[in-house]
Amino acid sequence: MSAAALPAHDSLLPRPPGGHGAGALLALLVHAGLILALTTVVDWRTRTPEAVSAELWAAVPQVAAPPPPEPQVAPPPPPPAPAVRAEPPPPREADIALEKARERKAEQERRLAKDLEEAERKRVAQLKAEEKKKQAEEDKRKQEADRKKLAEAQKLQREREAQEAKADEARVAQQREANLRRMMGQAGGSAGTANSTGTAAQNAGPSGTYAGKLIVAIRRNIVFTGSLSGNPVATVEVTAAPGGSIISRRLVKSSGHKDWDDAVMRAVERTGSLPRDTDGRVPSPVTIDFNFRD
Repeated sequence: MSAAALPAHDSLLPRPPGGHGAGALLALLVHAGLILALTTVVDWRTRTPEAVSAELWAAVPQVAAPPPPEPQVAPPPPPPAPAVRAEPPPPREADIALEKARERKAEQERRLAKDLEEAERKRVAQLKAEEKKKQAEEDKRKQEADRKKLAEAQKLQREREAQEAKADEARVAQQREANLRRMMGQAGGSAGTANSTGTAAQNAGPSGTYAGKLIVAIRRNIVFTGSLSGNPVATVEVTAAPGGSIISRRLVKSSGHKDWDDAVMRAVERTGSLPRDTDGRVPSPVTIDFNFRD
C-alpha cells in the first residue's frame, strides 16, 4: 500500500474519542445565523394595519335588469246565491195513513205501559196486605200463647196457694192439737216433745231449720234484675200474727244498695204470711238476713 492513499482512507474512518470540539462550535454558529435570519426577515409589528379601500370596475359594461312586475291580486269571488227552499210536496194519502198508524201504535204502547204500572202497583199493595195479615196472625198467635202461659202460671199459683192453704189448715189443726197437748201438759206437767230436754212448757225460739224455711219462702218472691259487686246483705225484721200473716216489716240494716233493699222489702210484702215452725207456731218478730248471692 502506498503512502498517498493512506490519508484518504483515514478520513472515512470514525474519529478517535475527544474530537467533538469543532462540531460543537459549528453547531453554535449555524444556530446563531438562523436566529439572525429570522430576526431580520420577519416583520414584528405591534400596531393594527391601516384599512385599504379599492373600487372595482367591470371590464365590460353591463345593462341593469328591469324591476320585477307587481303581483296581480285576484278579485274576490262573488257571493253565493241564496238557496231556494223547495216547498215540501203535499202529503199523500198513504203517508197520512202511515202517520195515523204510528200514532195509534204509540197510544197503544202508552196504554200498555200504564196498565203494567197499575198492575205492578196492585201487586205490591197485595203483597203488603198479605204481609200485614201474616204479621197480625203471628201477633195473635203470640198473644194467645202468652195468654195460655199466663193462665197456666195463674193455675199453678192457685194450686200452690191451695196447697199452702191446706198446709196452713193442717198446721192450724196441728197447732190446735199442740195447744191441747200443752194445756194438758200444763195440767199434767209438760208440753214438750218426746225429744225435748228442757224444763219449759214449750220452746222459746224457732227451730234450727226455720230460718232456712223462712228465707226460701220470701226469697222466691224477690224480683231483682240489676248487678251488684260483692255480696251485700240486707237485714229485715218481720212481725207476724199468730196465724202467720205479716203485720209489719222494717229494714234493720241496709245493704248499701237501695235497689237491693227495696227488692227485699217488696218480696216480704209479696209473701203475705210466714210459714209455721215444726211445732206449729209462727215466731214473731224474726230478723232475717238476705244475701245478694245466696
